[in-house]
Order: sequence, then C-alpha cells, then structure tokens
Amino acid sequence: MHLSPVVARAVLGVGPADLDRAVIALDDLWGRDASLLREQLRDAPSWESRFALTDALLARRCETGPCVAPELAWAWDRIVVSRGRVRIDDLAFQVGWSRKRLWSRFRSQIGCSPKRVAKLVRFDHAAHHLAAGTSAARVAAEGGYADQSRLHL
Repeated sequence: MHLSPVVARAVLGVGPADLDRAVIALDDLWGRDASLLREQLRDAPSWESRFALTDALLARRCETGPCVAPELAWAWDRIVVSRGRVRIDDLAFQVGWSRKRLWSRFRSQIGCSPKRVAKLVRFDHAAHHLAAGTSAARVAAEGGYADQSRLHL
C-alpha cells in the first residue's frame, strides 16, 4: 500500500516531519484507536474482516485527521501529475506564496522540500519504467534526465 504524504498527515495524526528518524509505538501515535484496533483484530474471525476493520479505521482517520494546507495538496498533485518535472518557483507563484514559504510549509507538513519530492517522484517514475523493460535512453529522454548514464547502476 502506498500512502501519500498528503494523506499520511491525516492518518497518522502528525506530519511526517514530526516522525523523522523516530521509532514511535502505534499506541503513542494513535492512543485509544490503536488499542481498540488491536482488540478488534484479535477477535475478528477472518483475515477479510481484519482487513475491513483496518480499512475502516484508516478511512475514518483520513476523514477526521489534520489535513495539509490545500495549497500543499494542490502542489503535491501537480508534482505527481507532472512526474516530478515541474518548476518549484512556478508552483509557489501559482499558489500565491513565496518560494521560501512553499519550502517551509512543505517541510513542516509533508516532511521534505518540494524539490526533493519532485526528484523522488521523477526517480520513482523512471525506476518503474526501467523495471518494466523500457530502455534507459527512452526513460532518460521522457524523464528529463540529461542522459541515460544517470540511470545505470
């Protein structure tokens, strides 16, 4: 399962930046929700019902948890849709923020800078295409890499 950092903030109850390099027990993060889920999972008669319980809890937390700023959700979406090939200055302009404010809010609510997010999204896209058998030259050209040598290990 992939959990977008935009959704992770709501599901976890804190921003990813607050969890950086930390190991936190689920009980400390979710409190009573974690204890209740553990009890329900223990009493559930099947794996199907366990997954249903987990899905329901995650959906509820997603709906009721703290959200990232709408501007950040929009910027995140633009980065993903463009496969990481968007200028960060353009994103800041489009949301009406300074570049510095966009970077600061991204770090506090998403967990890393928008430039790092764009690089990771770009790399993820390239890695999936390489794994699917697309040639390195084609992946480099479509991904905006200077040349294919950056894609060889």
